[in-house]
Amino acid sequence: MTALAPTQAEAPGGHLKASGEVDWTKVFLGFGGMVVGQFMAVLDVQIVSASLSQIQAGVGASTDEISWVQTIYLLAEVVIIPLTAYLTKMWGTRTVYVTAAILFIITSIATGLSTSFEMMIVTRALQGLAGGAMIPAVFATAMTVFPPERRVTANVVVGLIVTLAPTVGPTLGGHLTEWLNWRWLFFVNVPPGLLVIWLVSRYGDFDKGDARYSKGIDWLGLVTMTIFLLATQYALEEGAGKGWYKDDLILWLGVTSIVTGTIFVWRQLTYWQPIVSLKPFVDRNFTLGMAMNFVSGMSLYGGTFILPLFLGTVLRYSAAEVGSTMLISGLVMFATAPVAGRFVRLMDARIPMFVGFGLAALGIGLGTHINANWDYWDFAGMQFLRSIGVMIAMIATQQLSVSTLPVSMMKDASGLVNLVRNVGGAAGLAMLSTILGLRSAAHYADLSGQVTQSNPASQDMMSYMVGMMLESGAADPEGAGRKVFSLMLHREAAIMGFADGFMFLAAGCAIAAVLALLARPAKTPALAPAGGGR
Repeated sequence: MTALAPTQAEAPGGHLKASGEVDWTKVFLGFGGMVVGQFMAVLDVQIVSASLSQIQAGVGASTDEISWVQTIYLLAEVVIIPLTAYLTKMWGTRTVYVTAAILFIITSIATGLSTSFEMMIVTRALQGLAGGAMIPAVFATAMTVFPPERRVTANVVVGLIVTLAPTVGPTLGGHLTEWLNWRWLFFVNVPPGLLVIWLVSRYGDFDKGDARYSKGIDWLGLVTMTIFLLATQYALEEGAGKGWYKDDLILWLGVTSIVTGTIFVWRQLTYWQPIVSLKPFVDRNFTLGMAMNFVSGMSLYGGTFILPLFLGTVLRYSAAEVGSTMLISGLVMFATAPVAGRFVRLMDARIPMFVGFGLAALGIGLGTHINANWDYWDFAGMQFLRSIGVMIAMIATQQLSVSTLPVSMMKDASGLVNLVRNVGGAAGLAMLSTILGLRSAAHYADLSGQVTQSNPASQDMMSYMVGMMLESGAADPEGAGRKVFSLMLHREAAIMGFADGFMFLAAGCAIAAVLALLARPAKTPALAPAGGGR
C-alpha cells in the first residue's frame, strides 16, 4: 500500500479559502473557543502546584504519593499530544476537539469529587488525555486557517496561552483554595468548558475528516510510542527522587525507553501510514526549532517550578503569597504579547529568537545572586526580564519551526512542537531536582567543613547561638545552639543550591540564543496559502 496523498482534509481551512467565501467572524469565534480550551488544558498542569498539601489531606495521600496528581496528568498529556494529529485527520478537528472538551469537563468534575487518592489518579489521568487532545490542534489551526499576514498574530495568541497558563496556574490555584477549597481547582473548568463546546461545535468547522485514515492504523507504532513516552516521562519525573539508575525501576524504564523509542522511530520511517509523521524533521529550521522548543519548555516549566519552590521552602511563603509574587510573570507576559508579535512579524525570526532567549538568560541569571533577604521587587525584576524573553522566544521559535514547512505538514508539526516542549519541561524539572539535591548537599559539606576551631567567624557565630539559647532558658543551651546553627547552614546551602539551579536554566537559554543564529533565513510569514503549495 502507499501513503495517503495530502488532501484538502489535511489542511484545515483549505476548502474555506478555496471557496473565496470566508466568514471571518465564525473563524475567529471557532478559533477563540479552541484557544480557551487550550488555556484550560495547559493551566491544569500547574493549577494544583500551590495546593498539593490541601489535596493531600482531602484524599488521604502520603507525601510520596501526592506528586502524582501532577505527574499522571503530564504522562497522559504526553501520550495523546502526538496522536492528536492523526485523530484530527481521521475525524476532523471539530469532532476531536468537542469530544475532548466534553470529556475534560466530565473528568474535571469527577476529579473534584474524588474521595480517595486512587480515584483521583484515575480521573486525573483521563483528564490529562482529554486536555492533551485540545493542545496541539490550536497551533495547527492558527497556522493553516488564517492567511499568511494573520498567522503571526494567531501565533502570538497561541504563544501567550502556552506561556501564560502555567505561570498563572499557581496564582489562581492558591487563591481558589484559600477562598473556597481545593475541589474548585477542578470545578472551575466547567463554565469555560461549556463555552468551548458551544463555540467550537457551532463555528469550528475548519476541516473534514478522512475515513481512509481508519484503515491500516499502525497499532505497533501506537503501542511502542505509548510505552516509550510513558517510560521516558516517568523516569524524568521520578528519577531525581529515586537516585536515577541506582533504582532498579528507573534503570529498566531507561532501557525500555531506548528500545521502544528505537522501534517506534524505525516503524514511523518505514510504515506506509505512520501514526506520527516524522517528515517535518527533514526541514533544518524545524529540527533546530525543536531543540529550542525543548529549551523553552525547560525555561517555562523550570522557571515556574524553581521560584515557587524557593519561596515556599526557603522563605516559607504561604500558597497565596507565592501566587501573588508569581503574578508579575503573568502580567508581564500578557502585556508583552502584542509587542512581541509585532517584533517577530517585522524581521527575520532568528533575531527575536536571539533577543528573547538572551533576555530570558539575563533574567534567570539574576537568580544566581538570590538570597534570603530578597524582597518582592527583587523577584519582580527577575521575572520581568525572564517573562519578556520567554514570550518573545516562544513566539519566534514556534514561527521559525514551521516557517519553511508546507501547510500539509502543519498538524504533524504542531503535535511534535507541543510534545517536545512538554518533554523539555519534564527534563528540565528532573535536572533541576537533581541539581538542587546534589548541589545543596555539596554546599552543606563545604560550609560544615569551614566550622572548625581555627575559624574565628564560625566560632563567634556558634557562641552567639549558644548565648541566645541560654537567654531563652533552653535545657541544653550548647546542644540547642548547635542545632540552630546546623539549620542555618542547611538553609544557606539550600539557597546556594537554588542559585546553581538558576544558573543551569540561564545557561540553557544562552545556548538556545546561539543556536538561533544557525537557522536558515526565512522571511516571516513564509508559509504558502492553505490549499496551495502541495
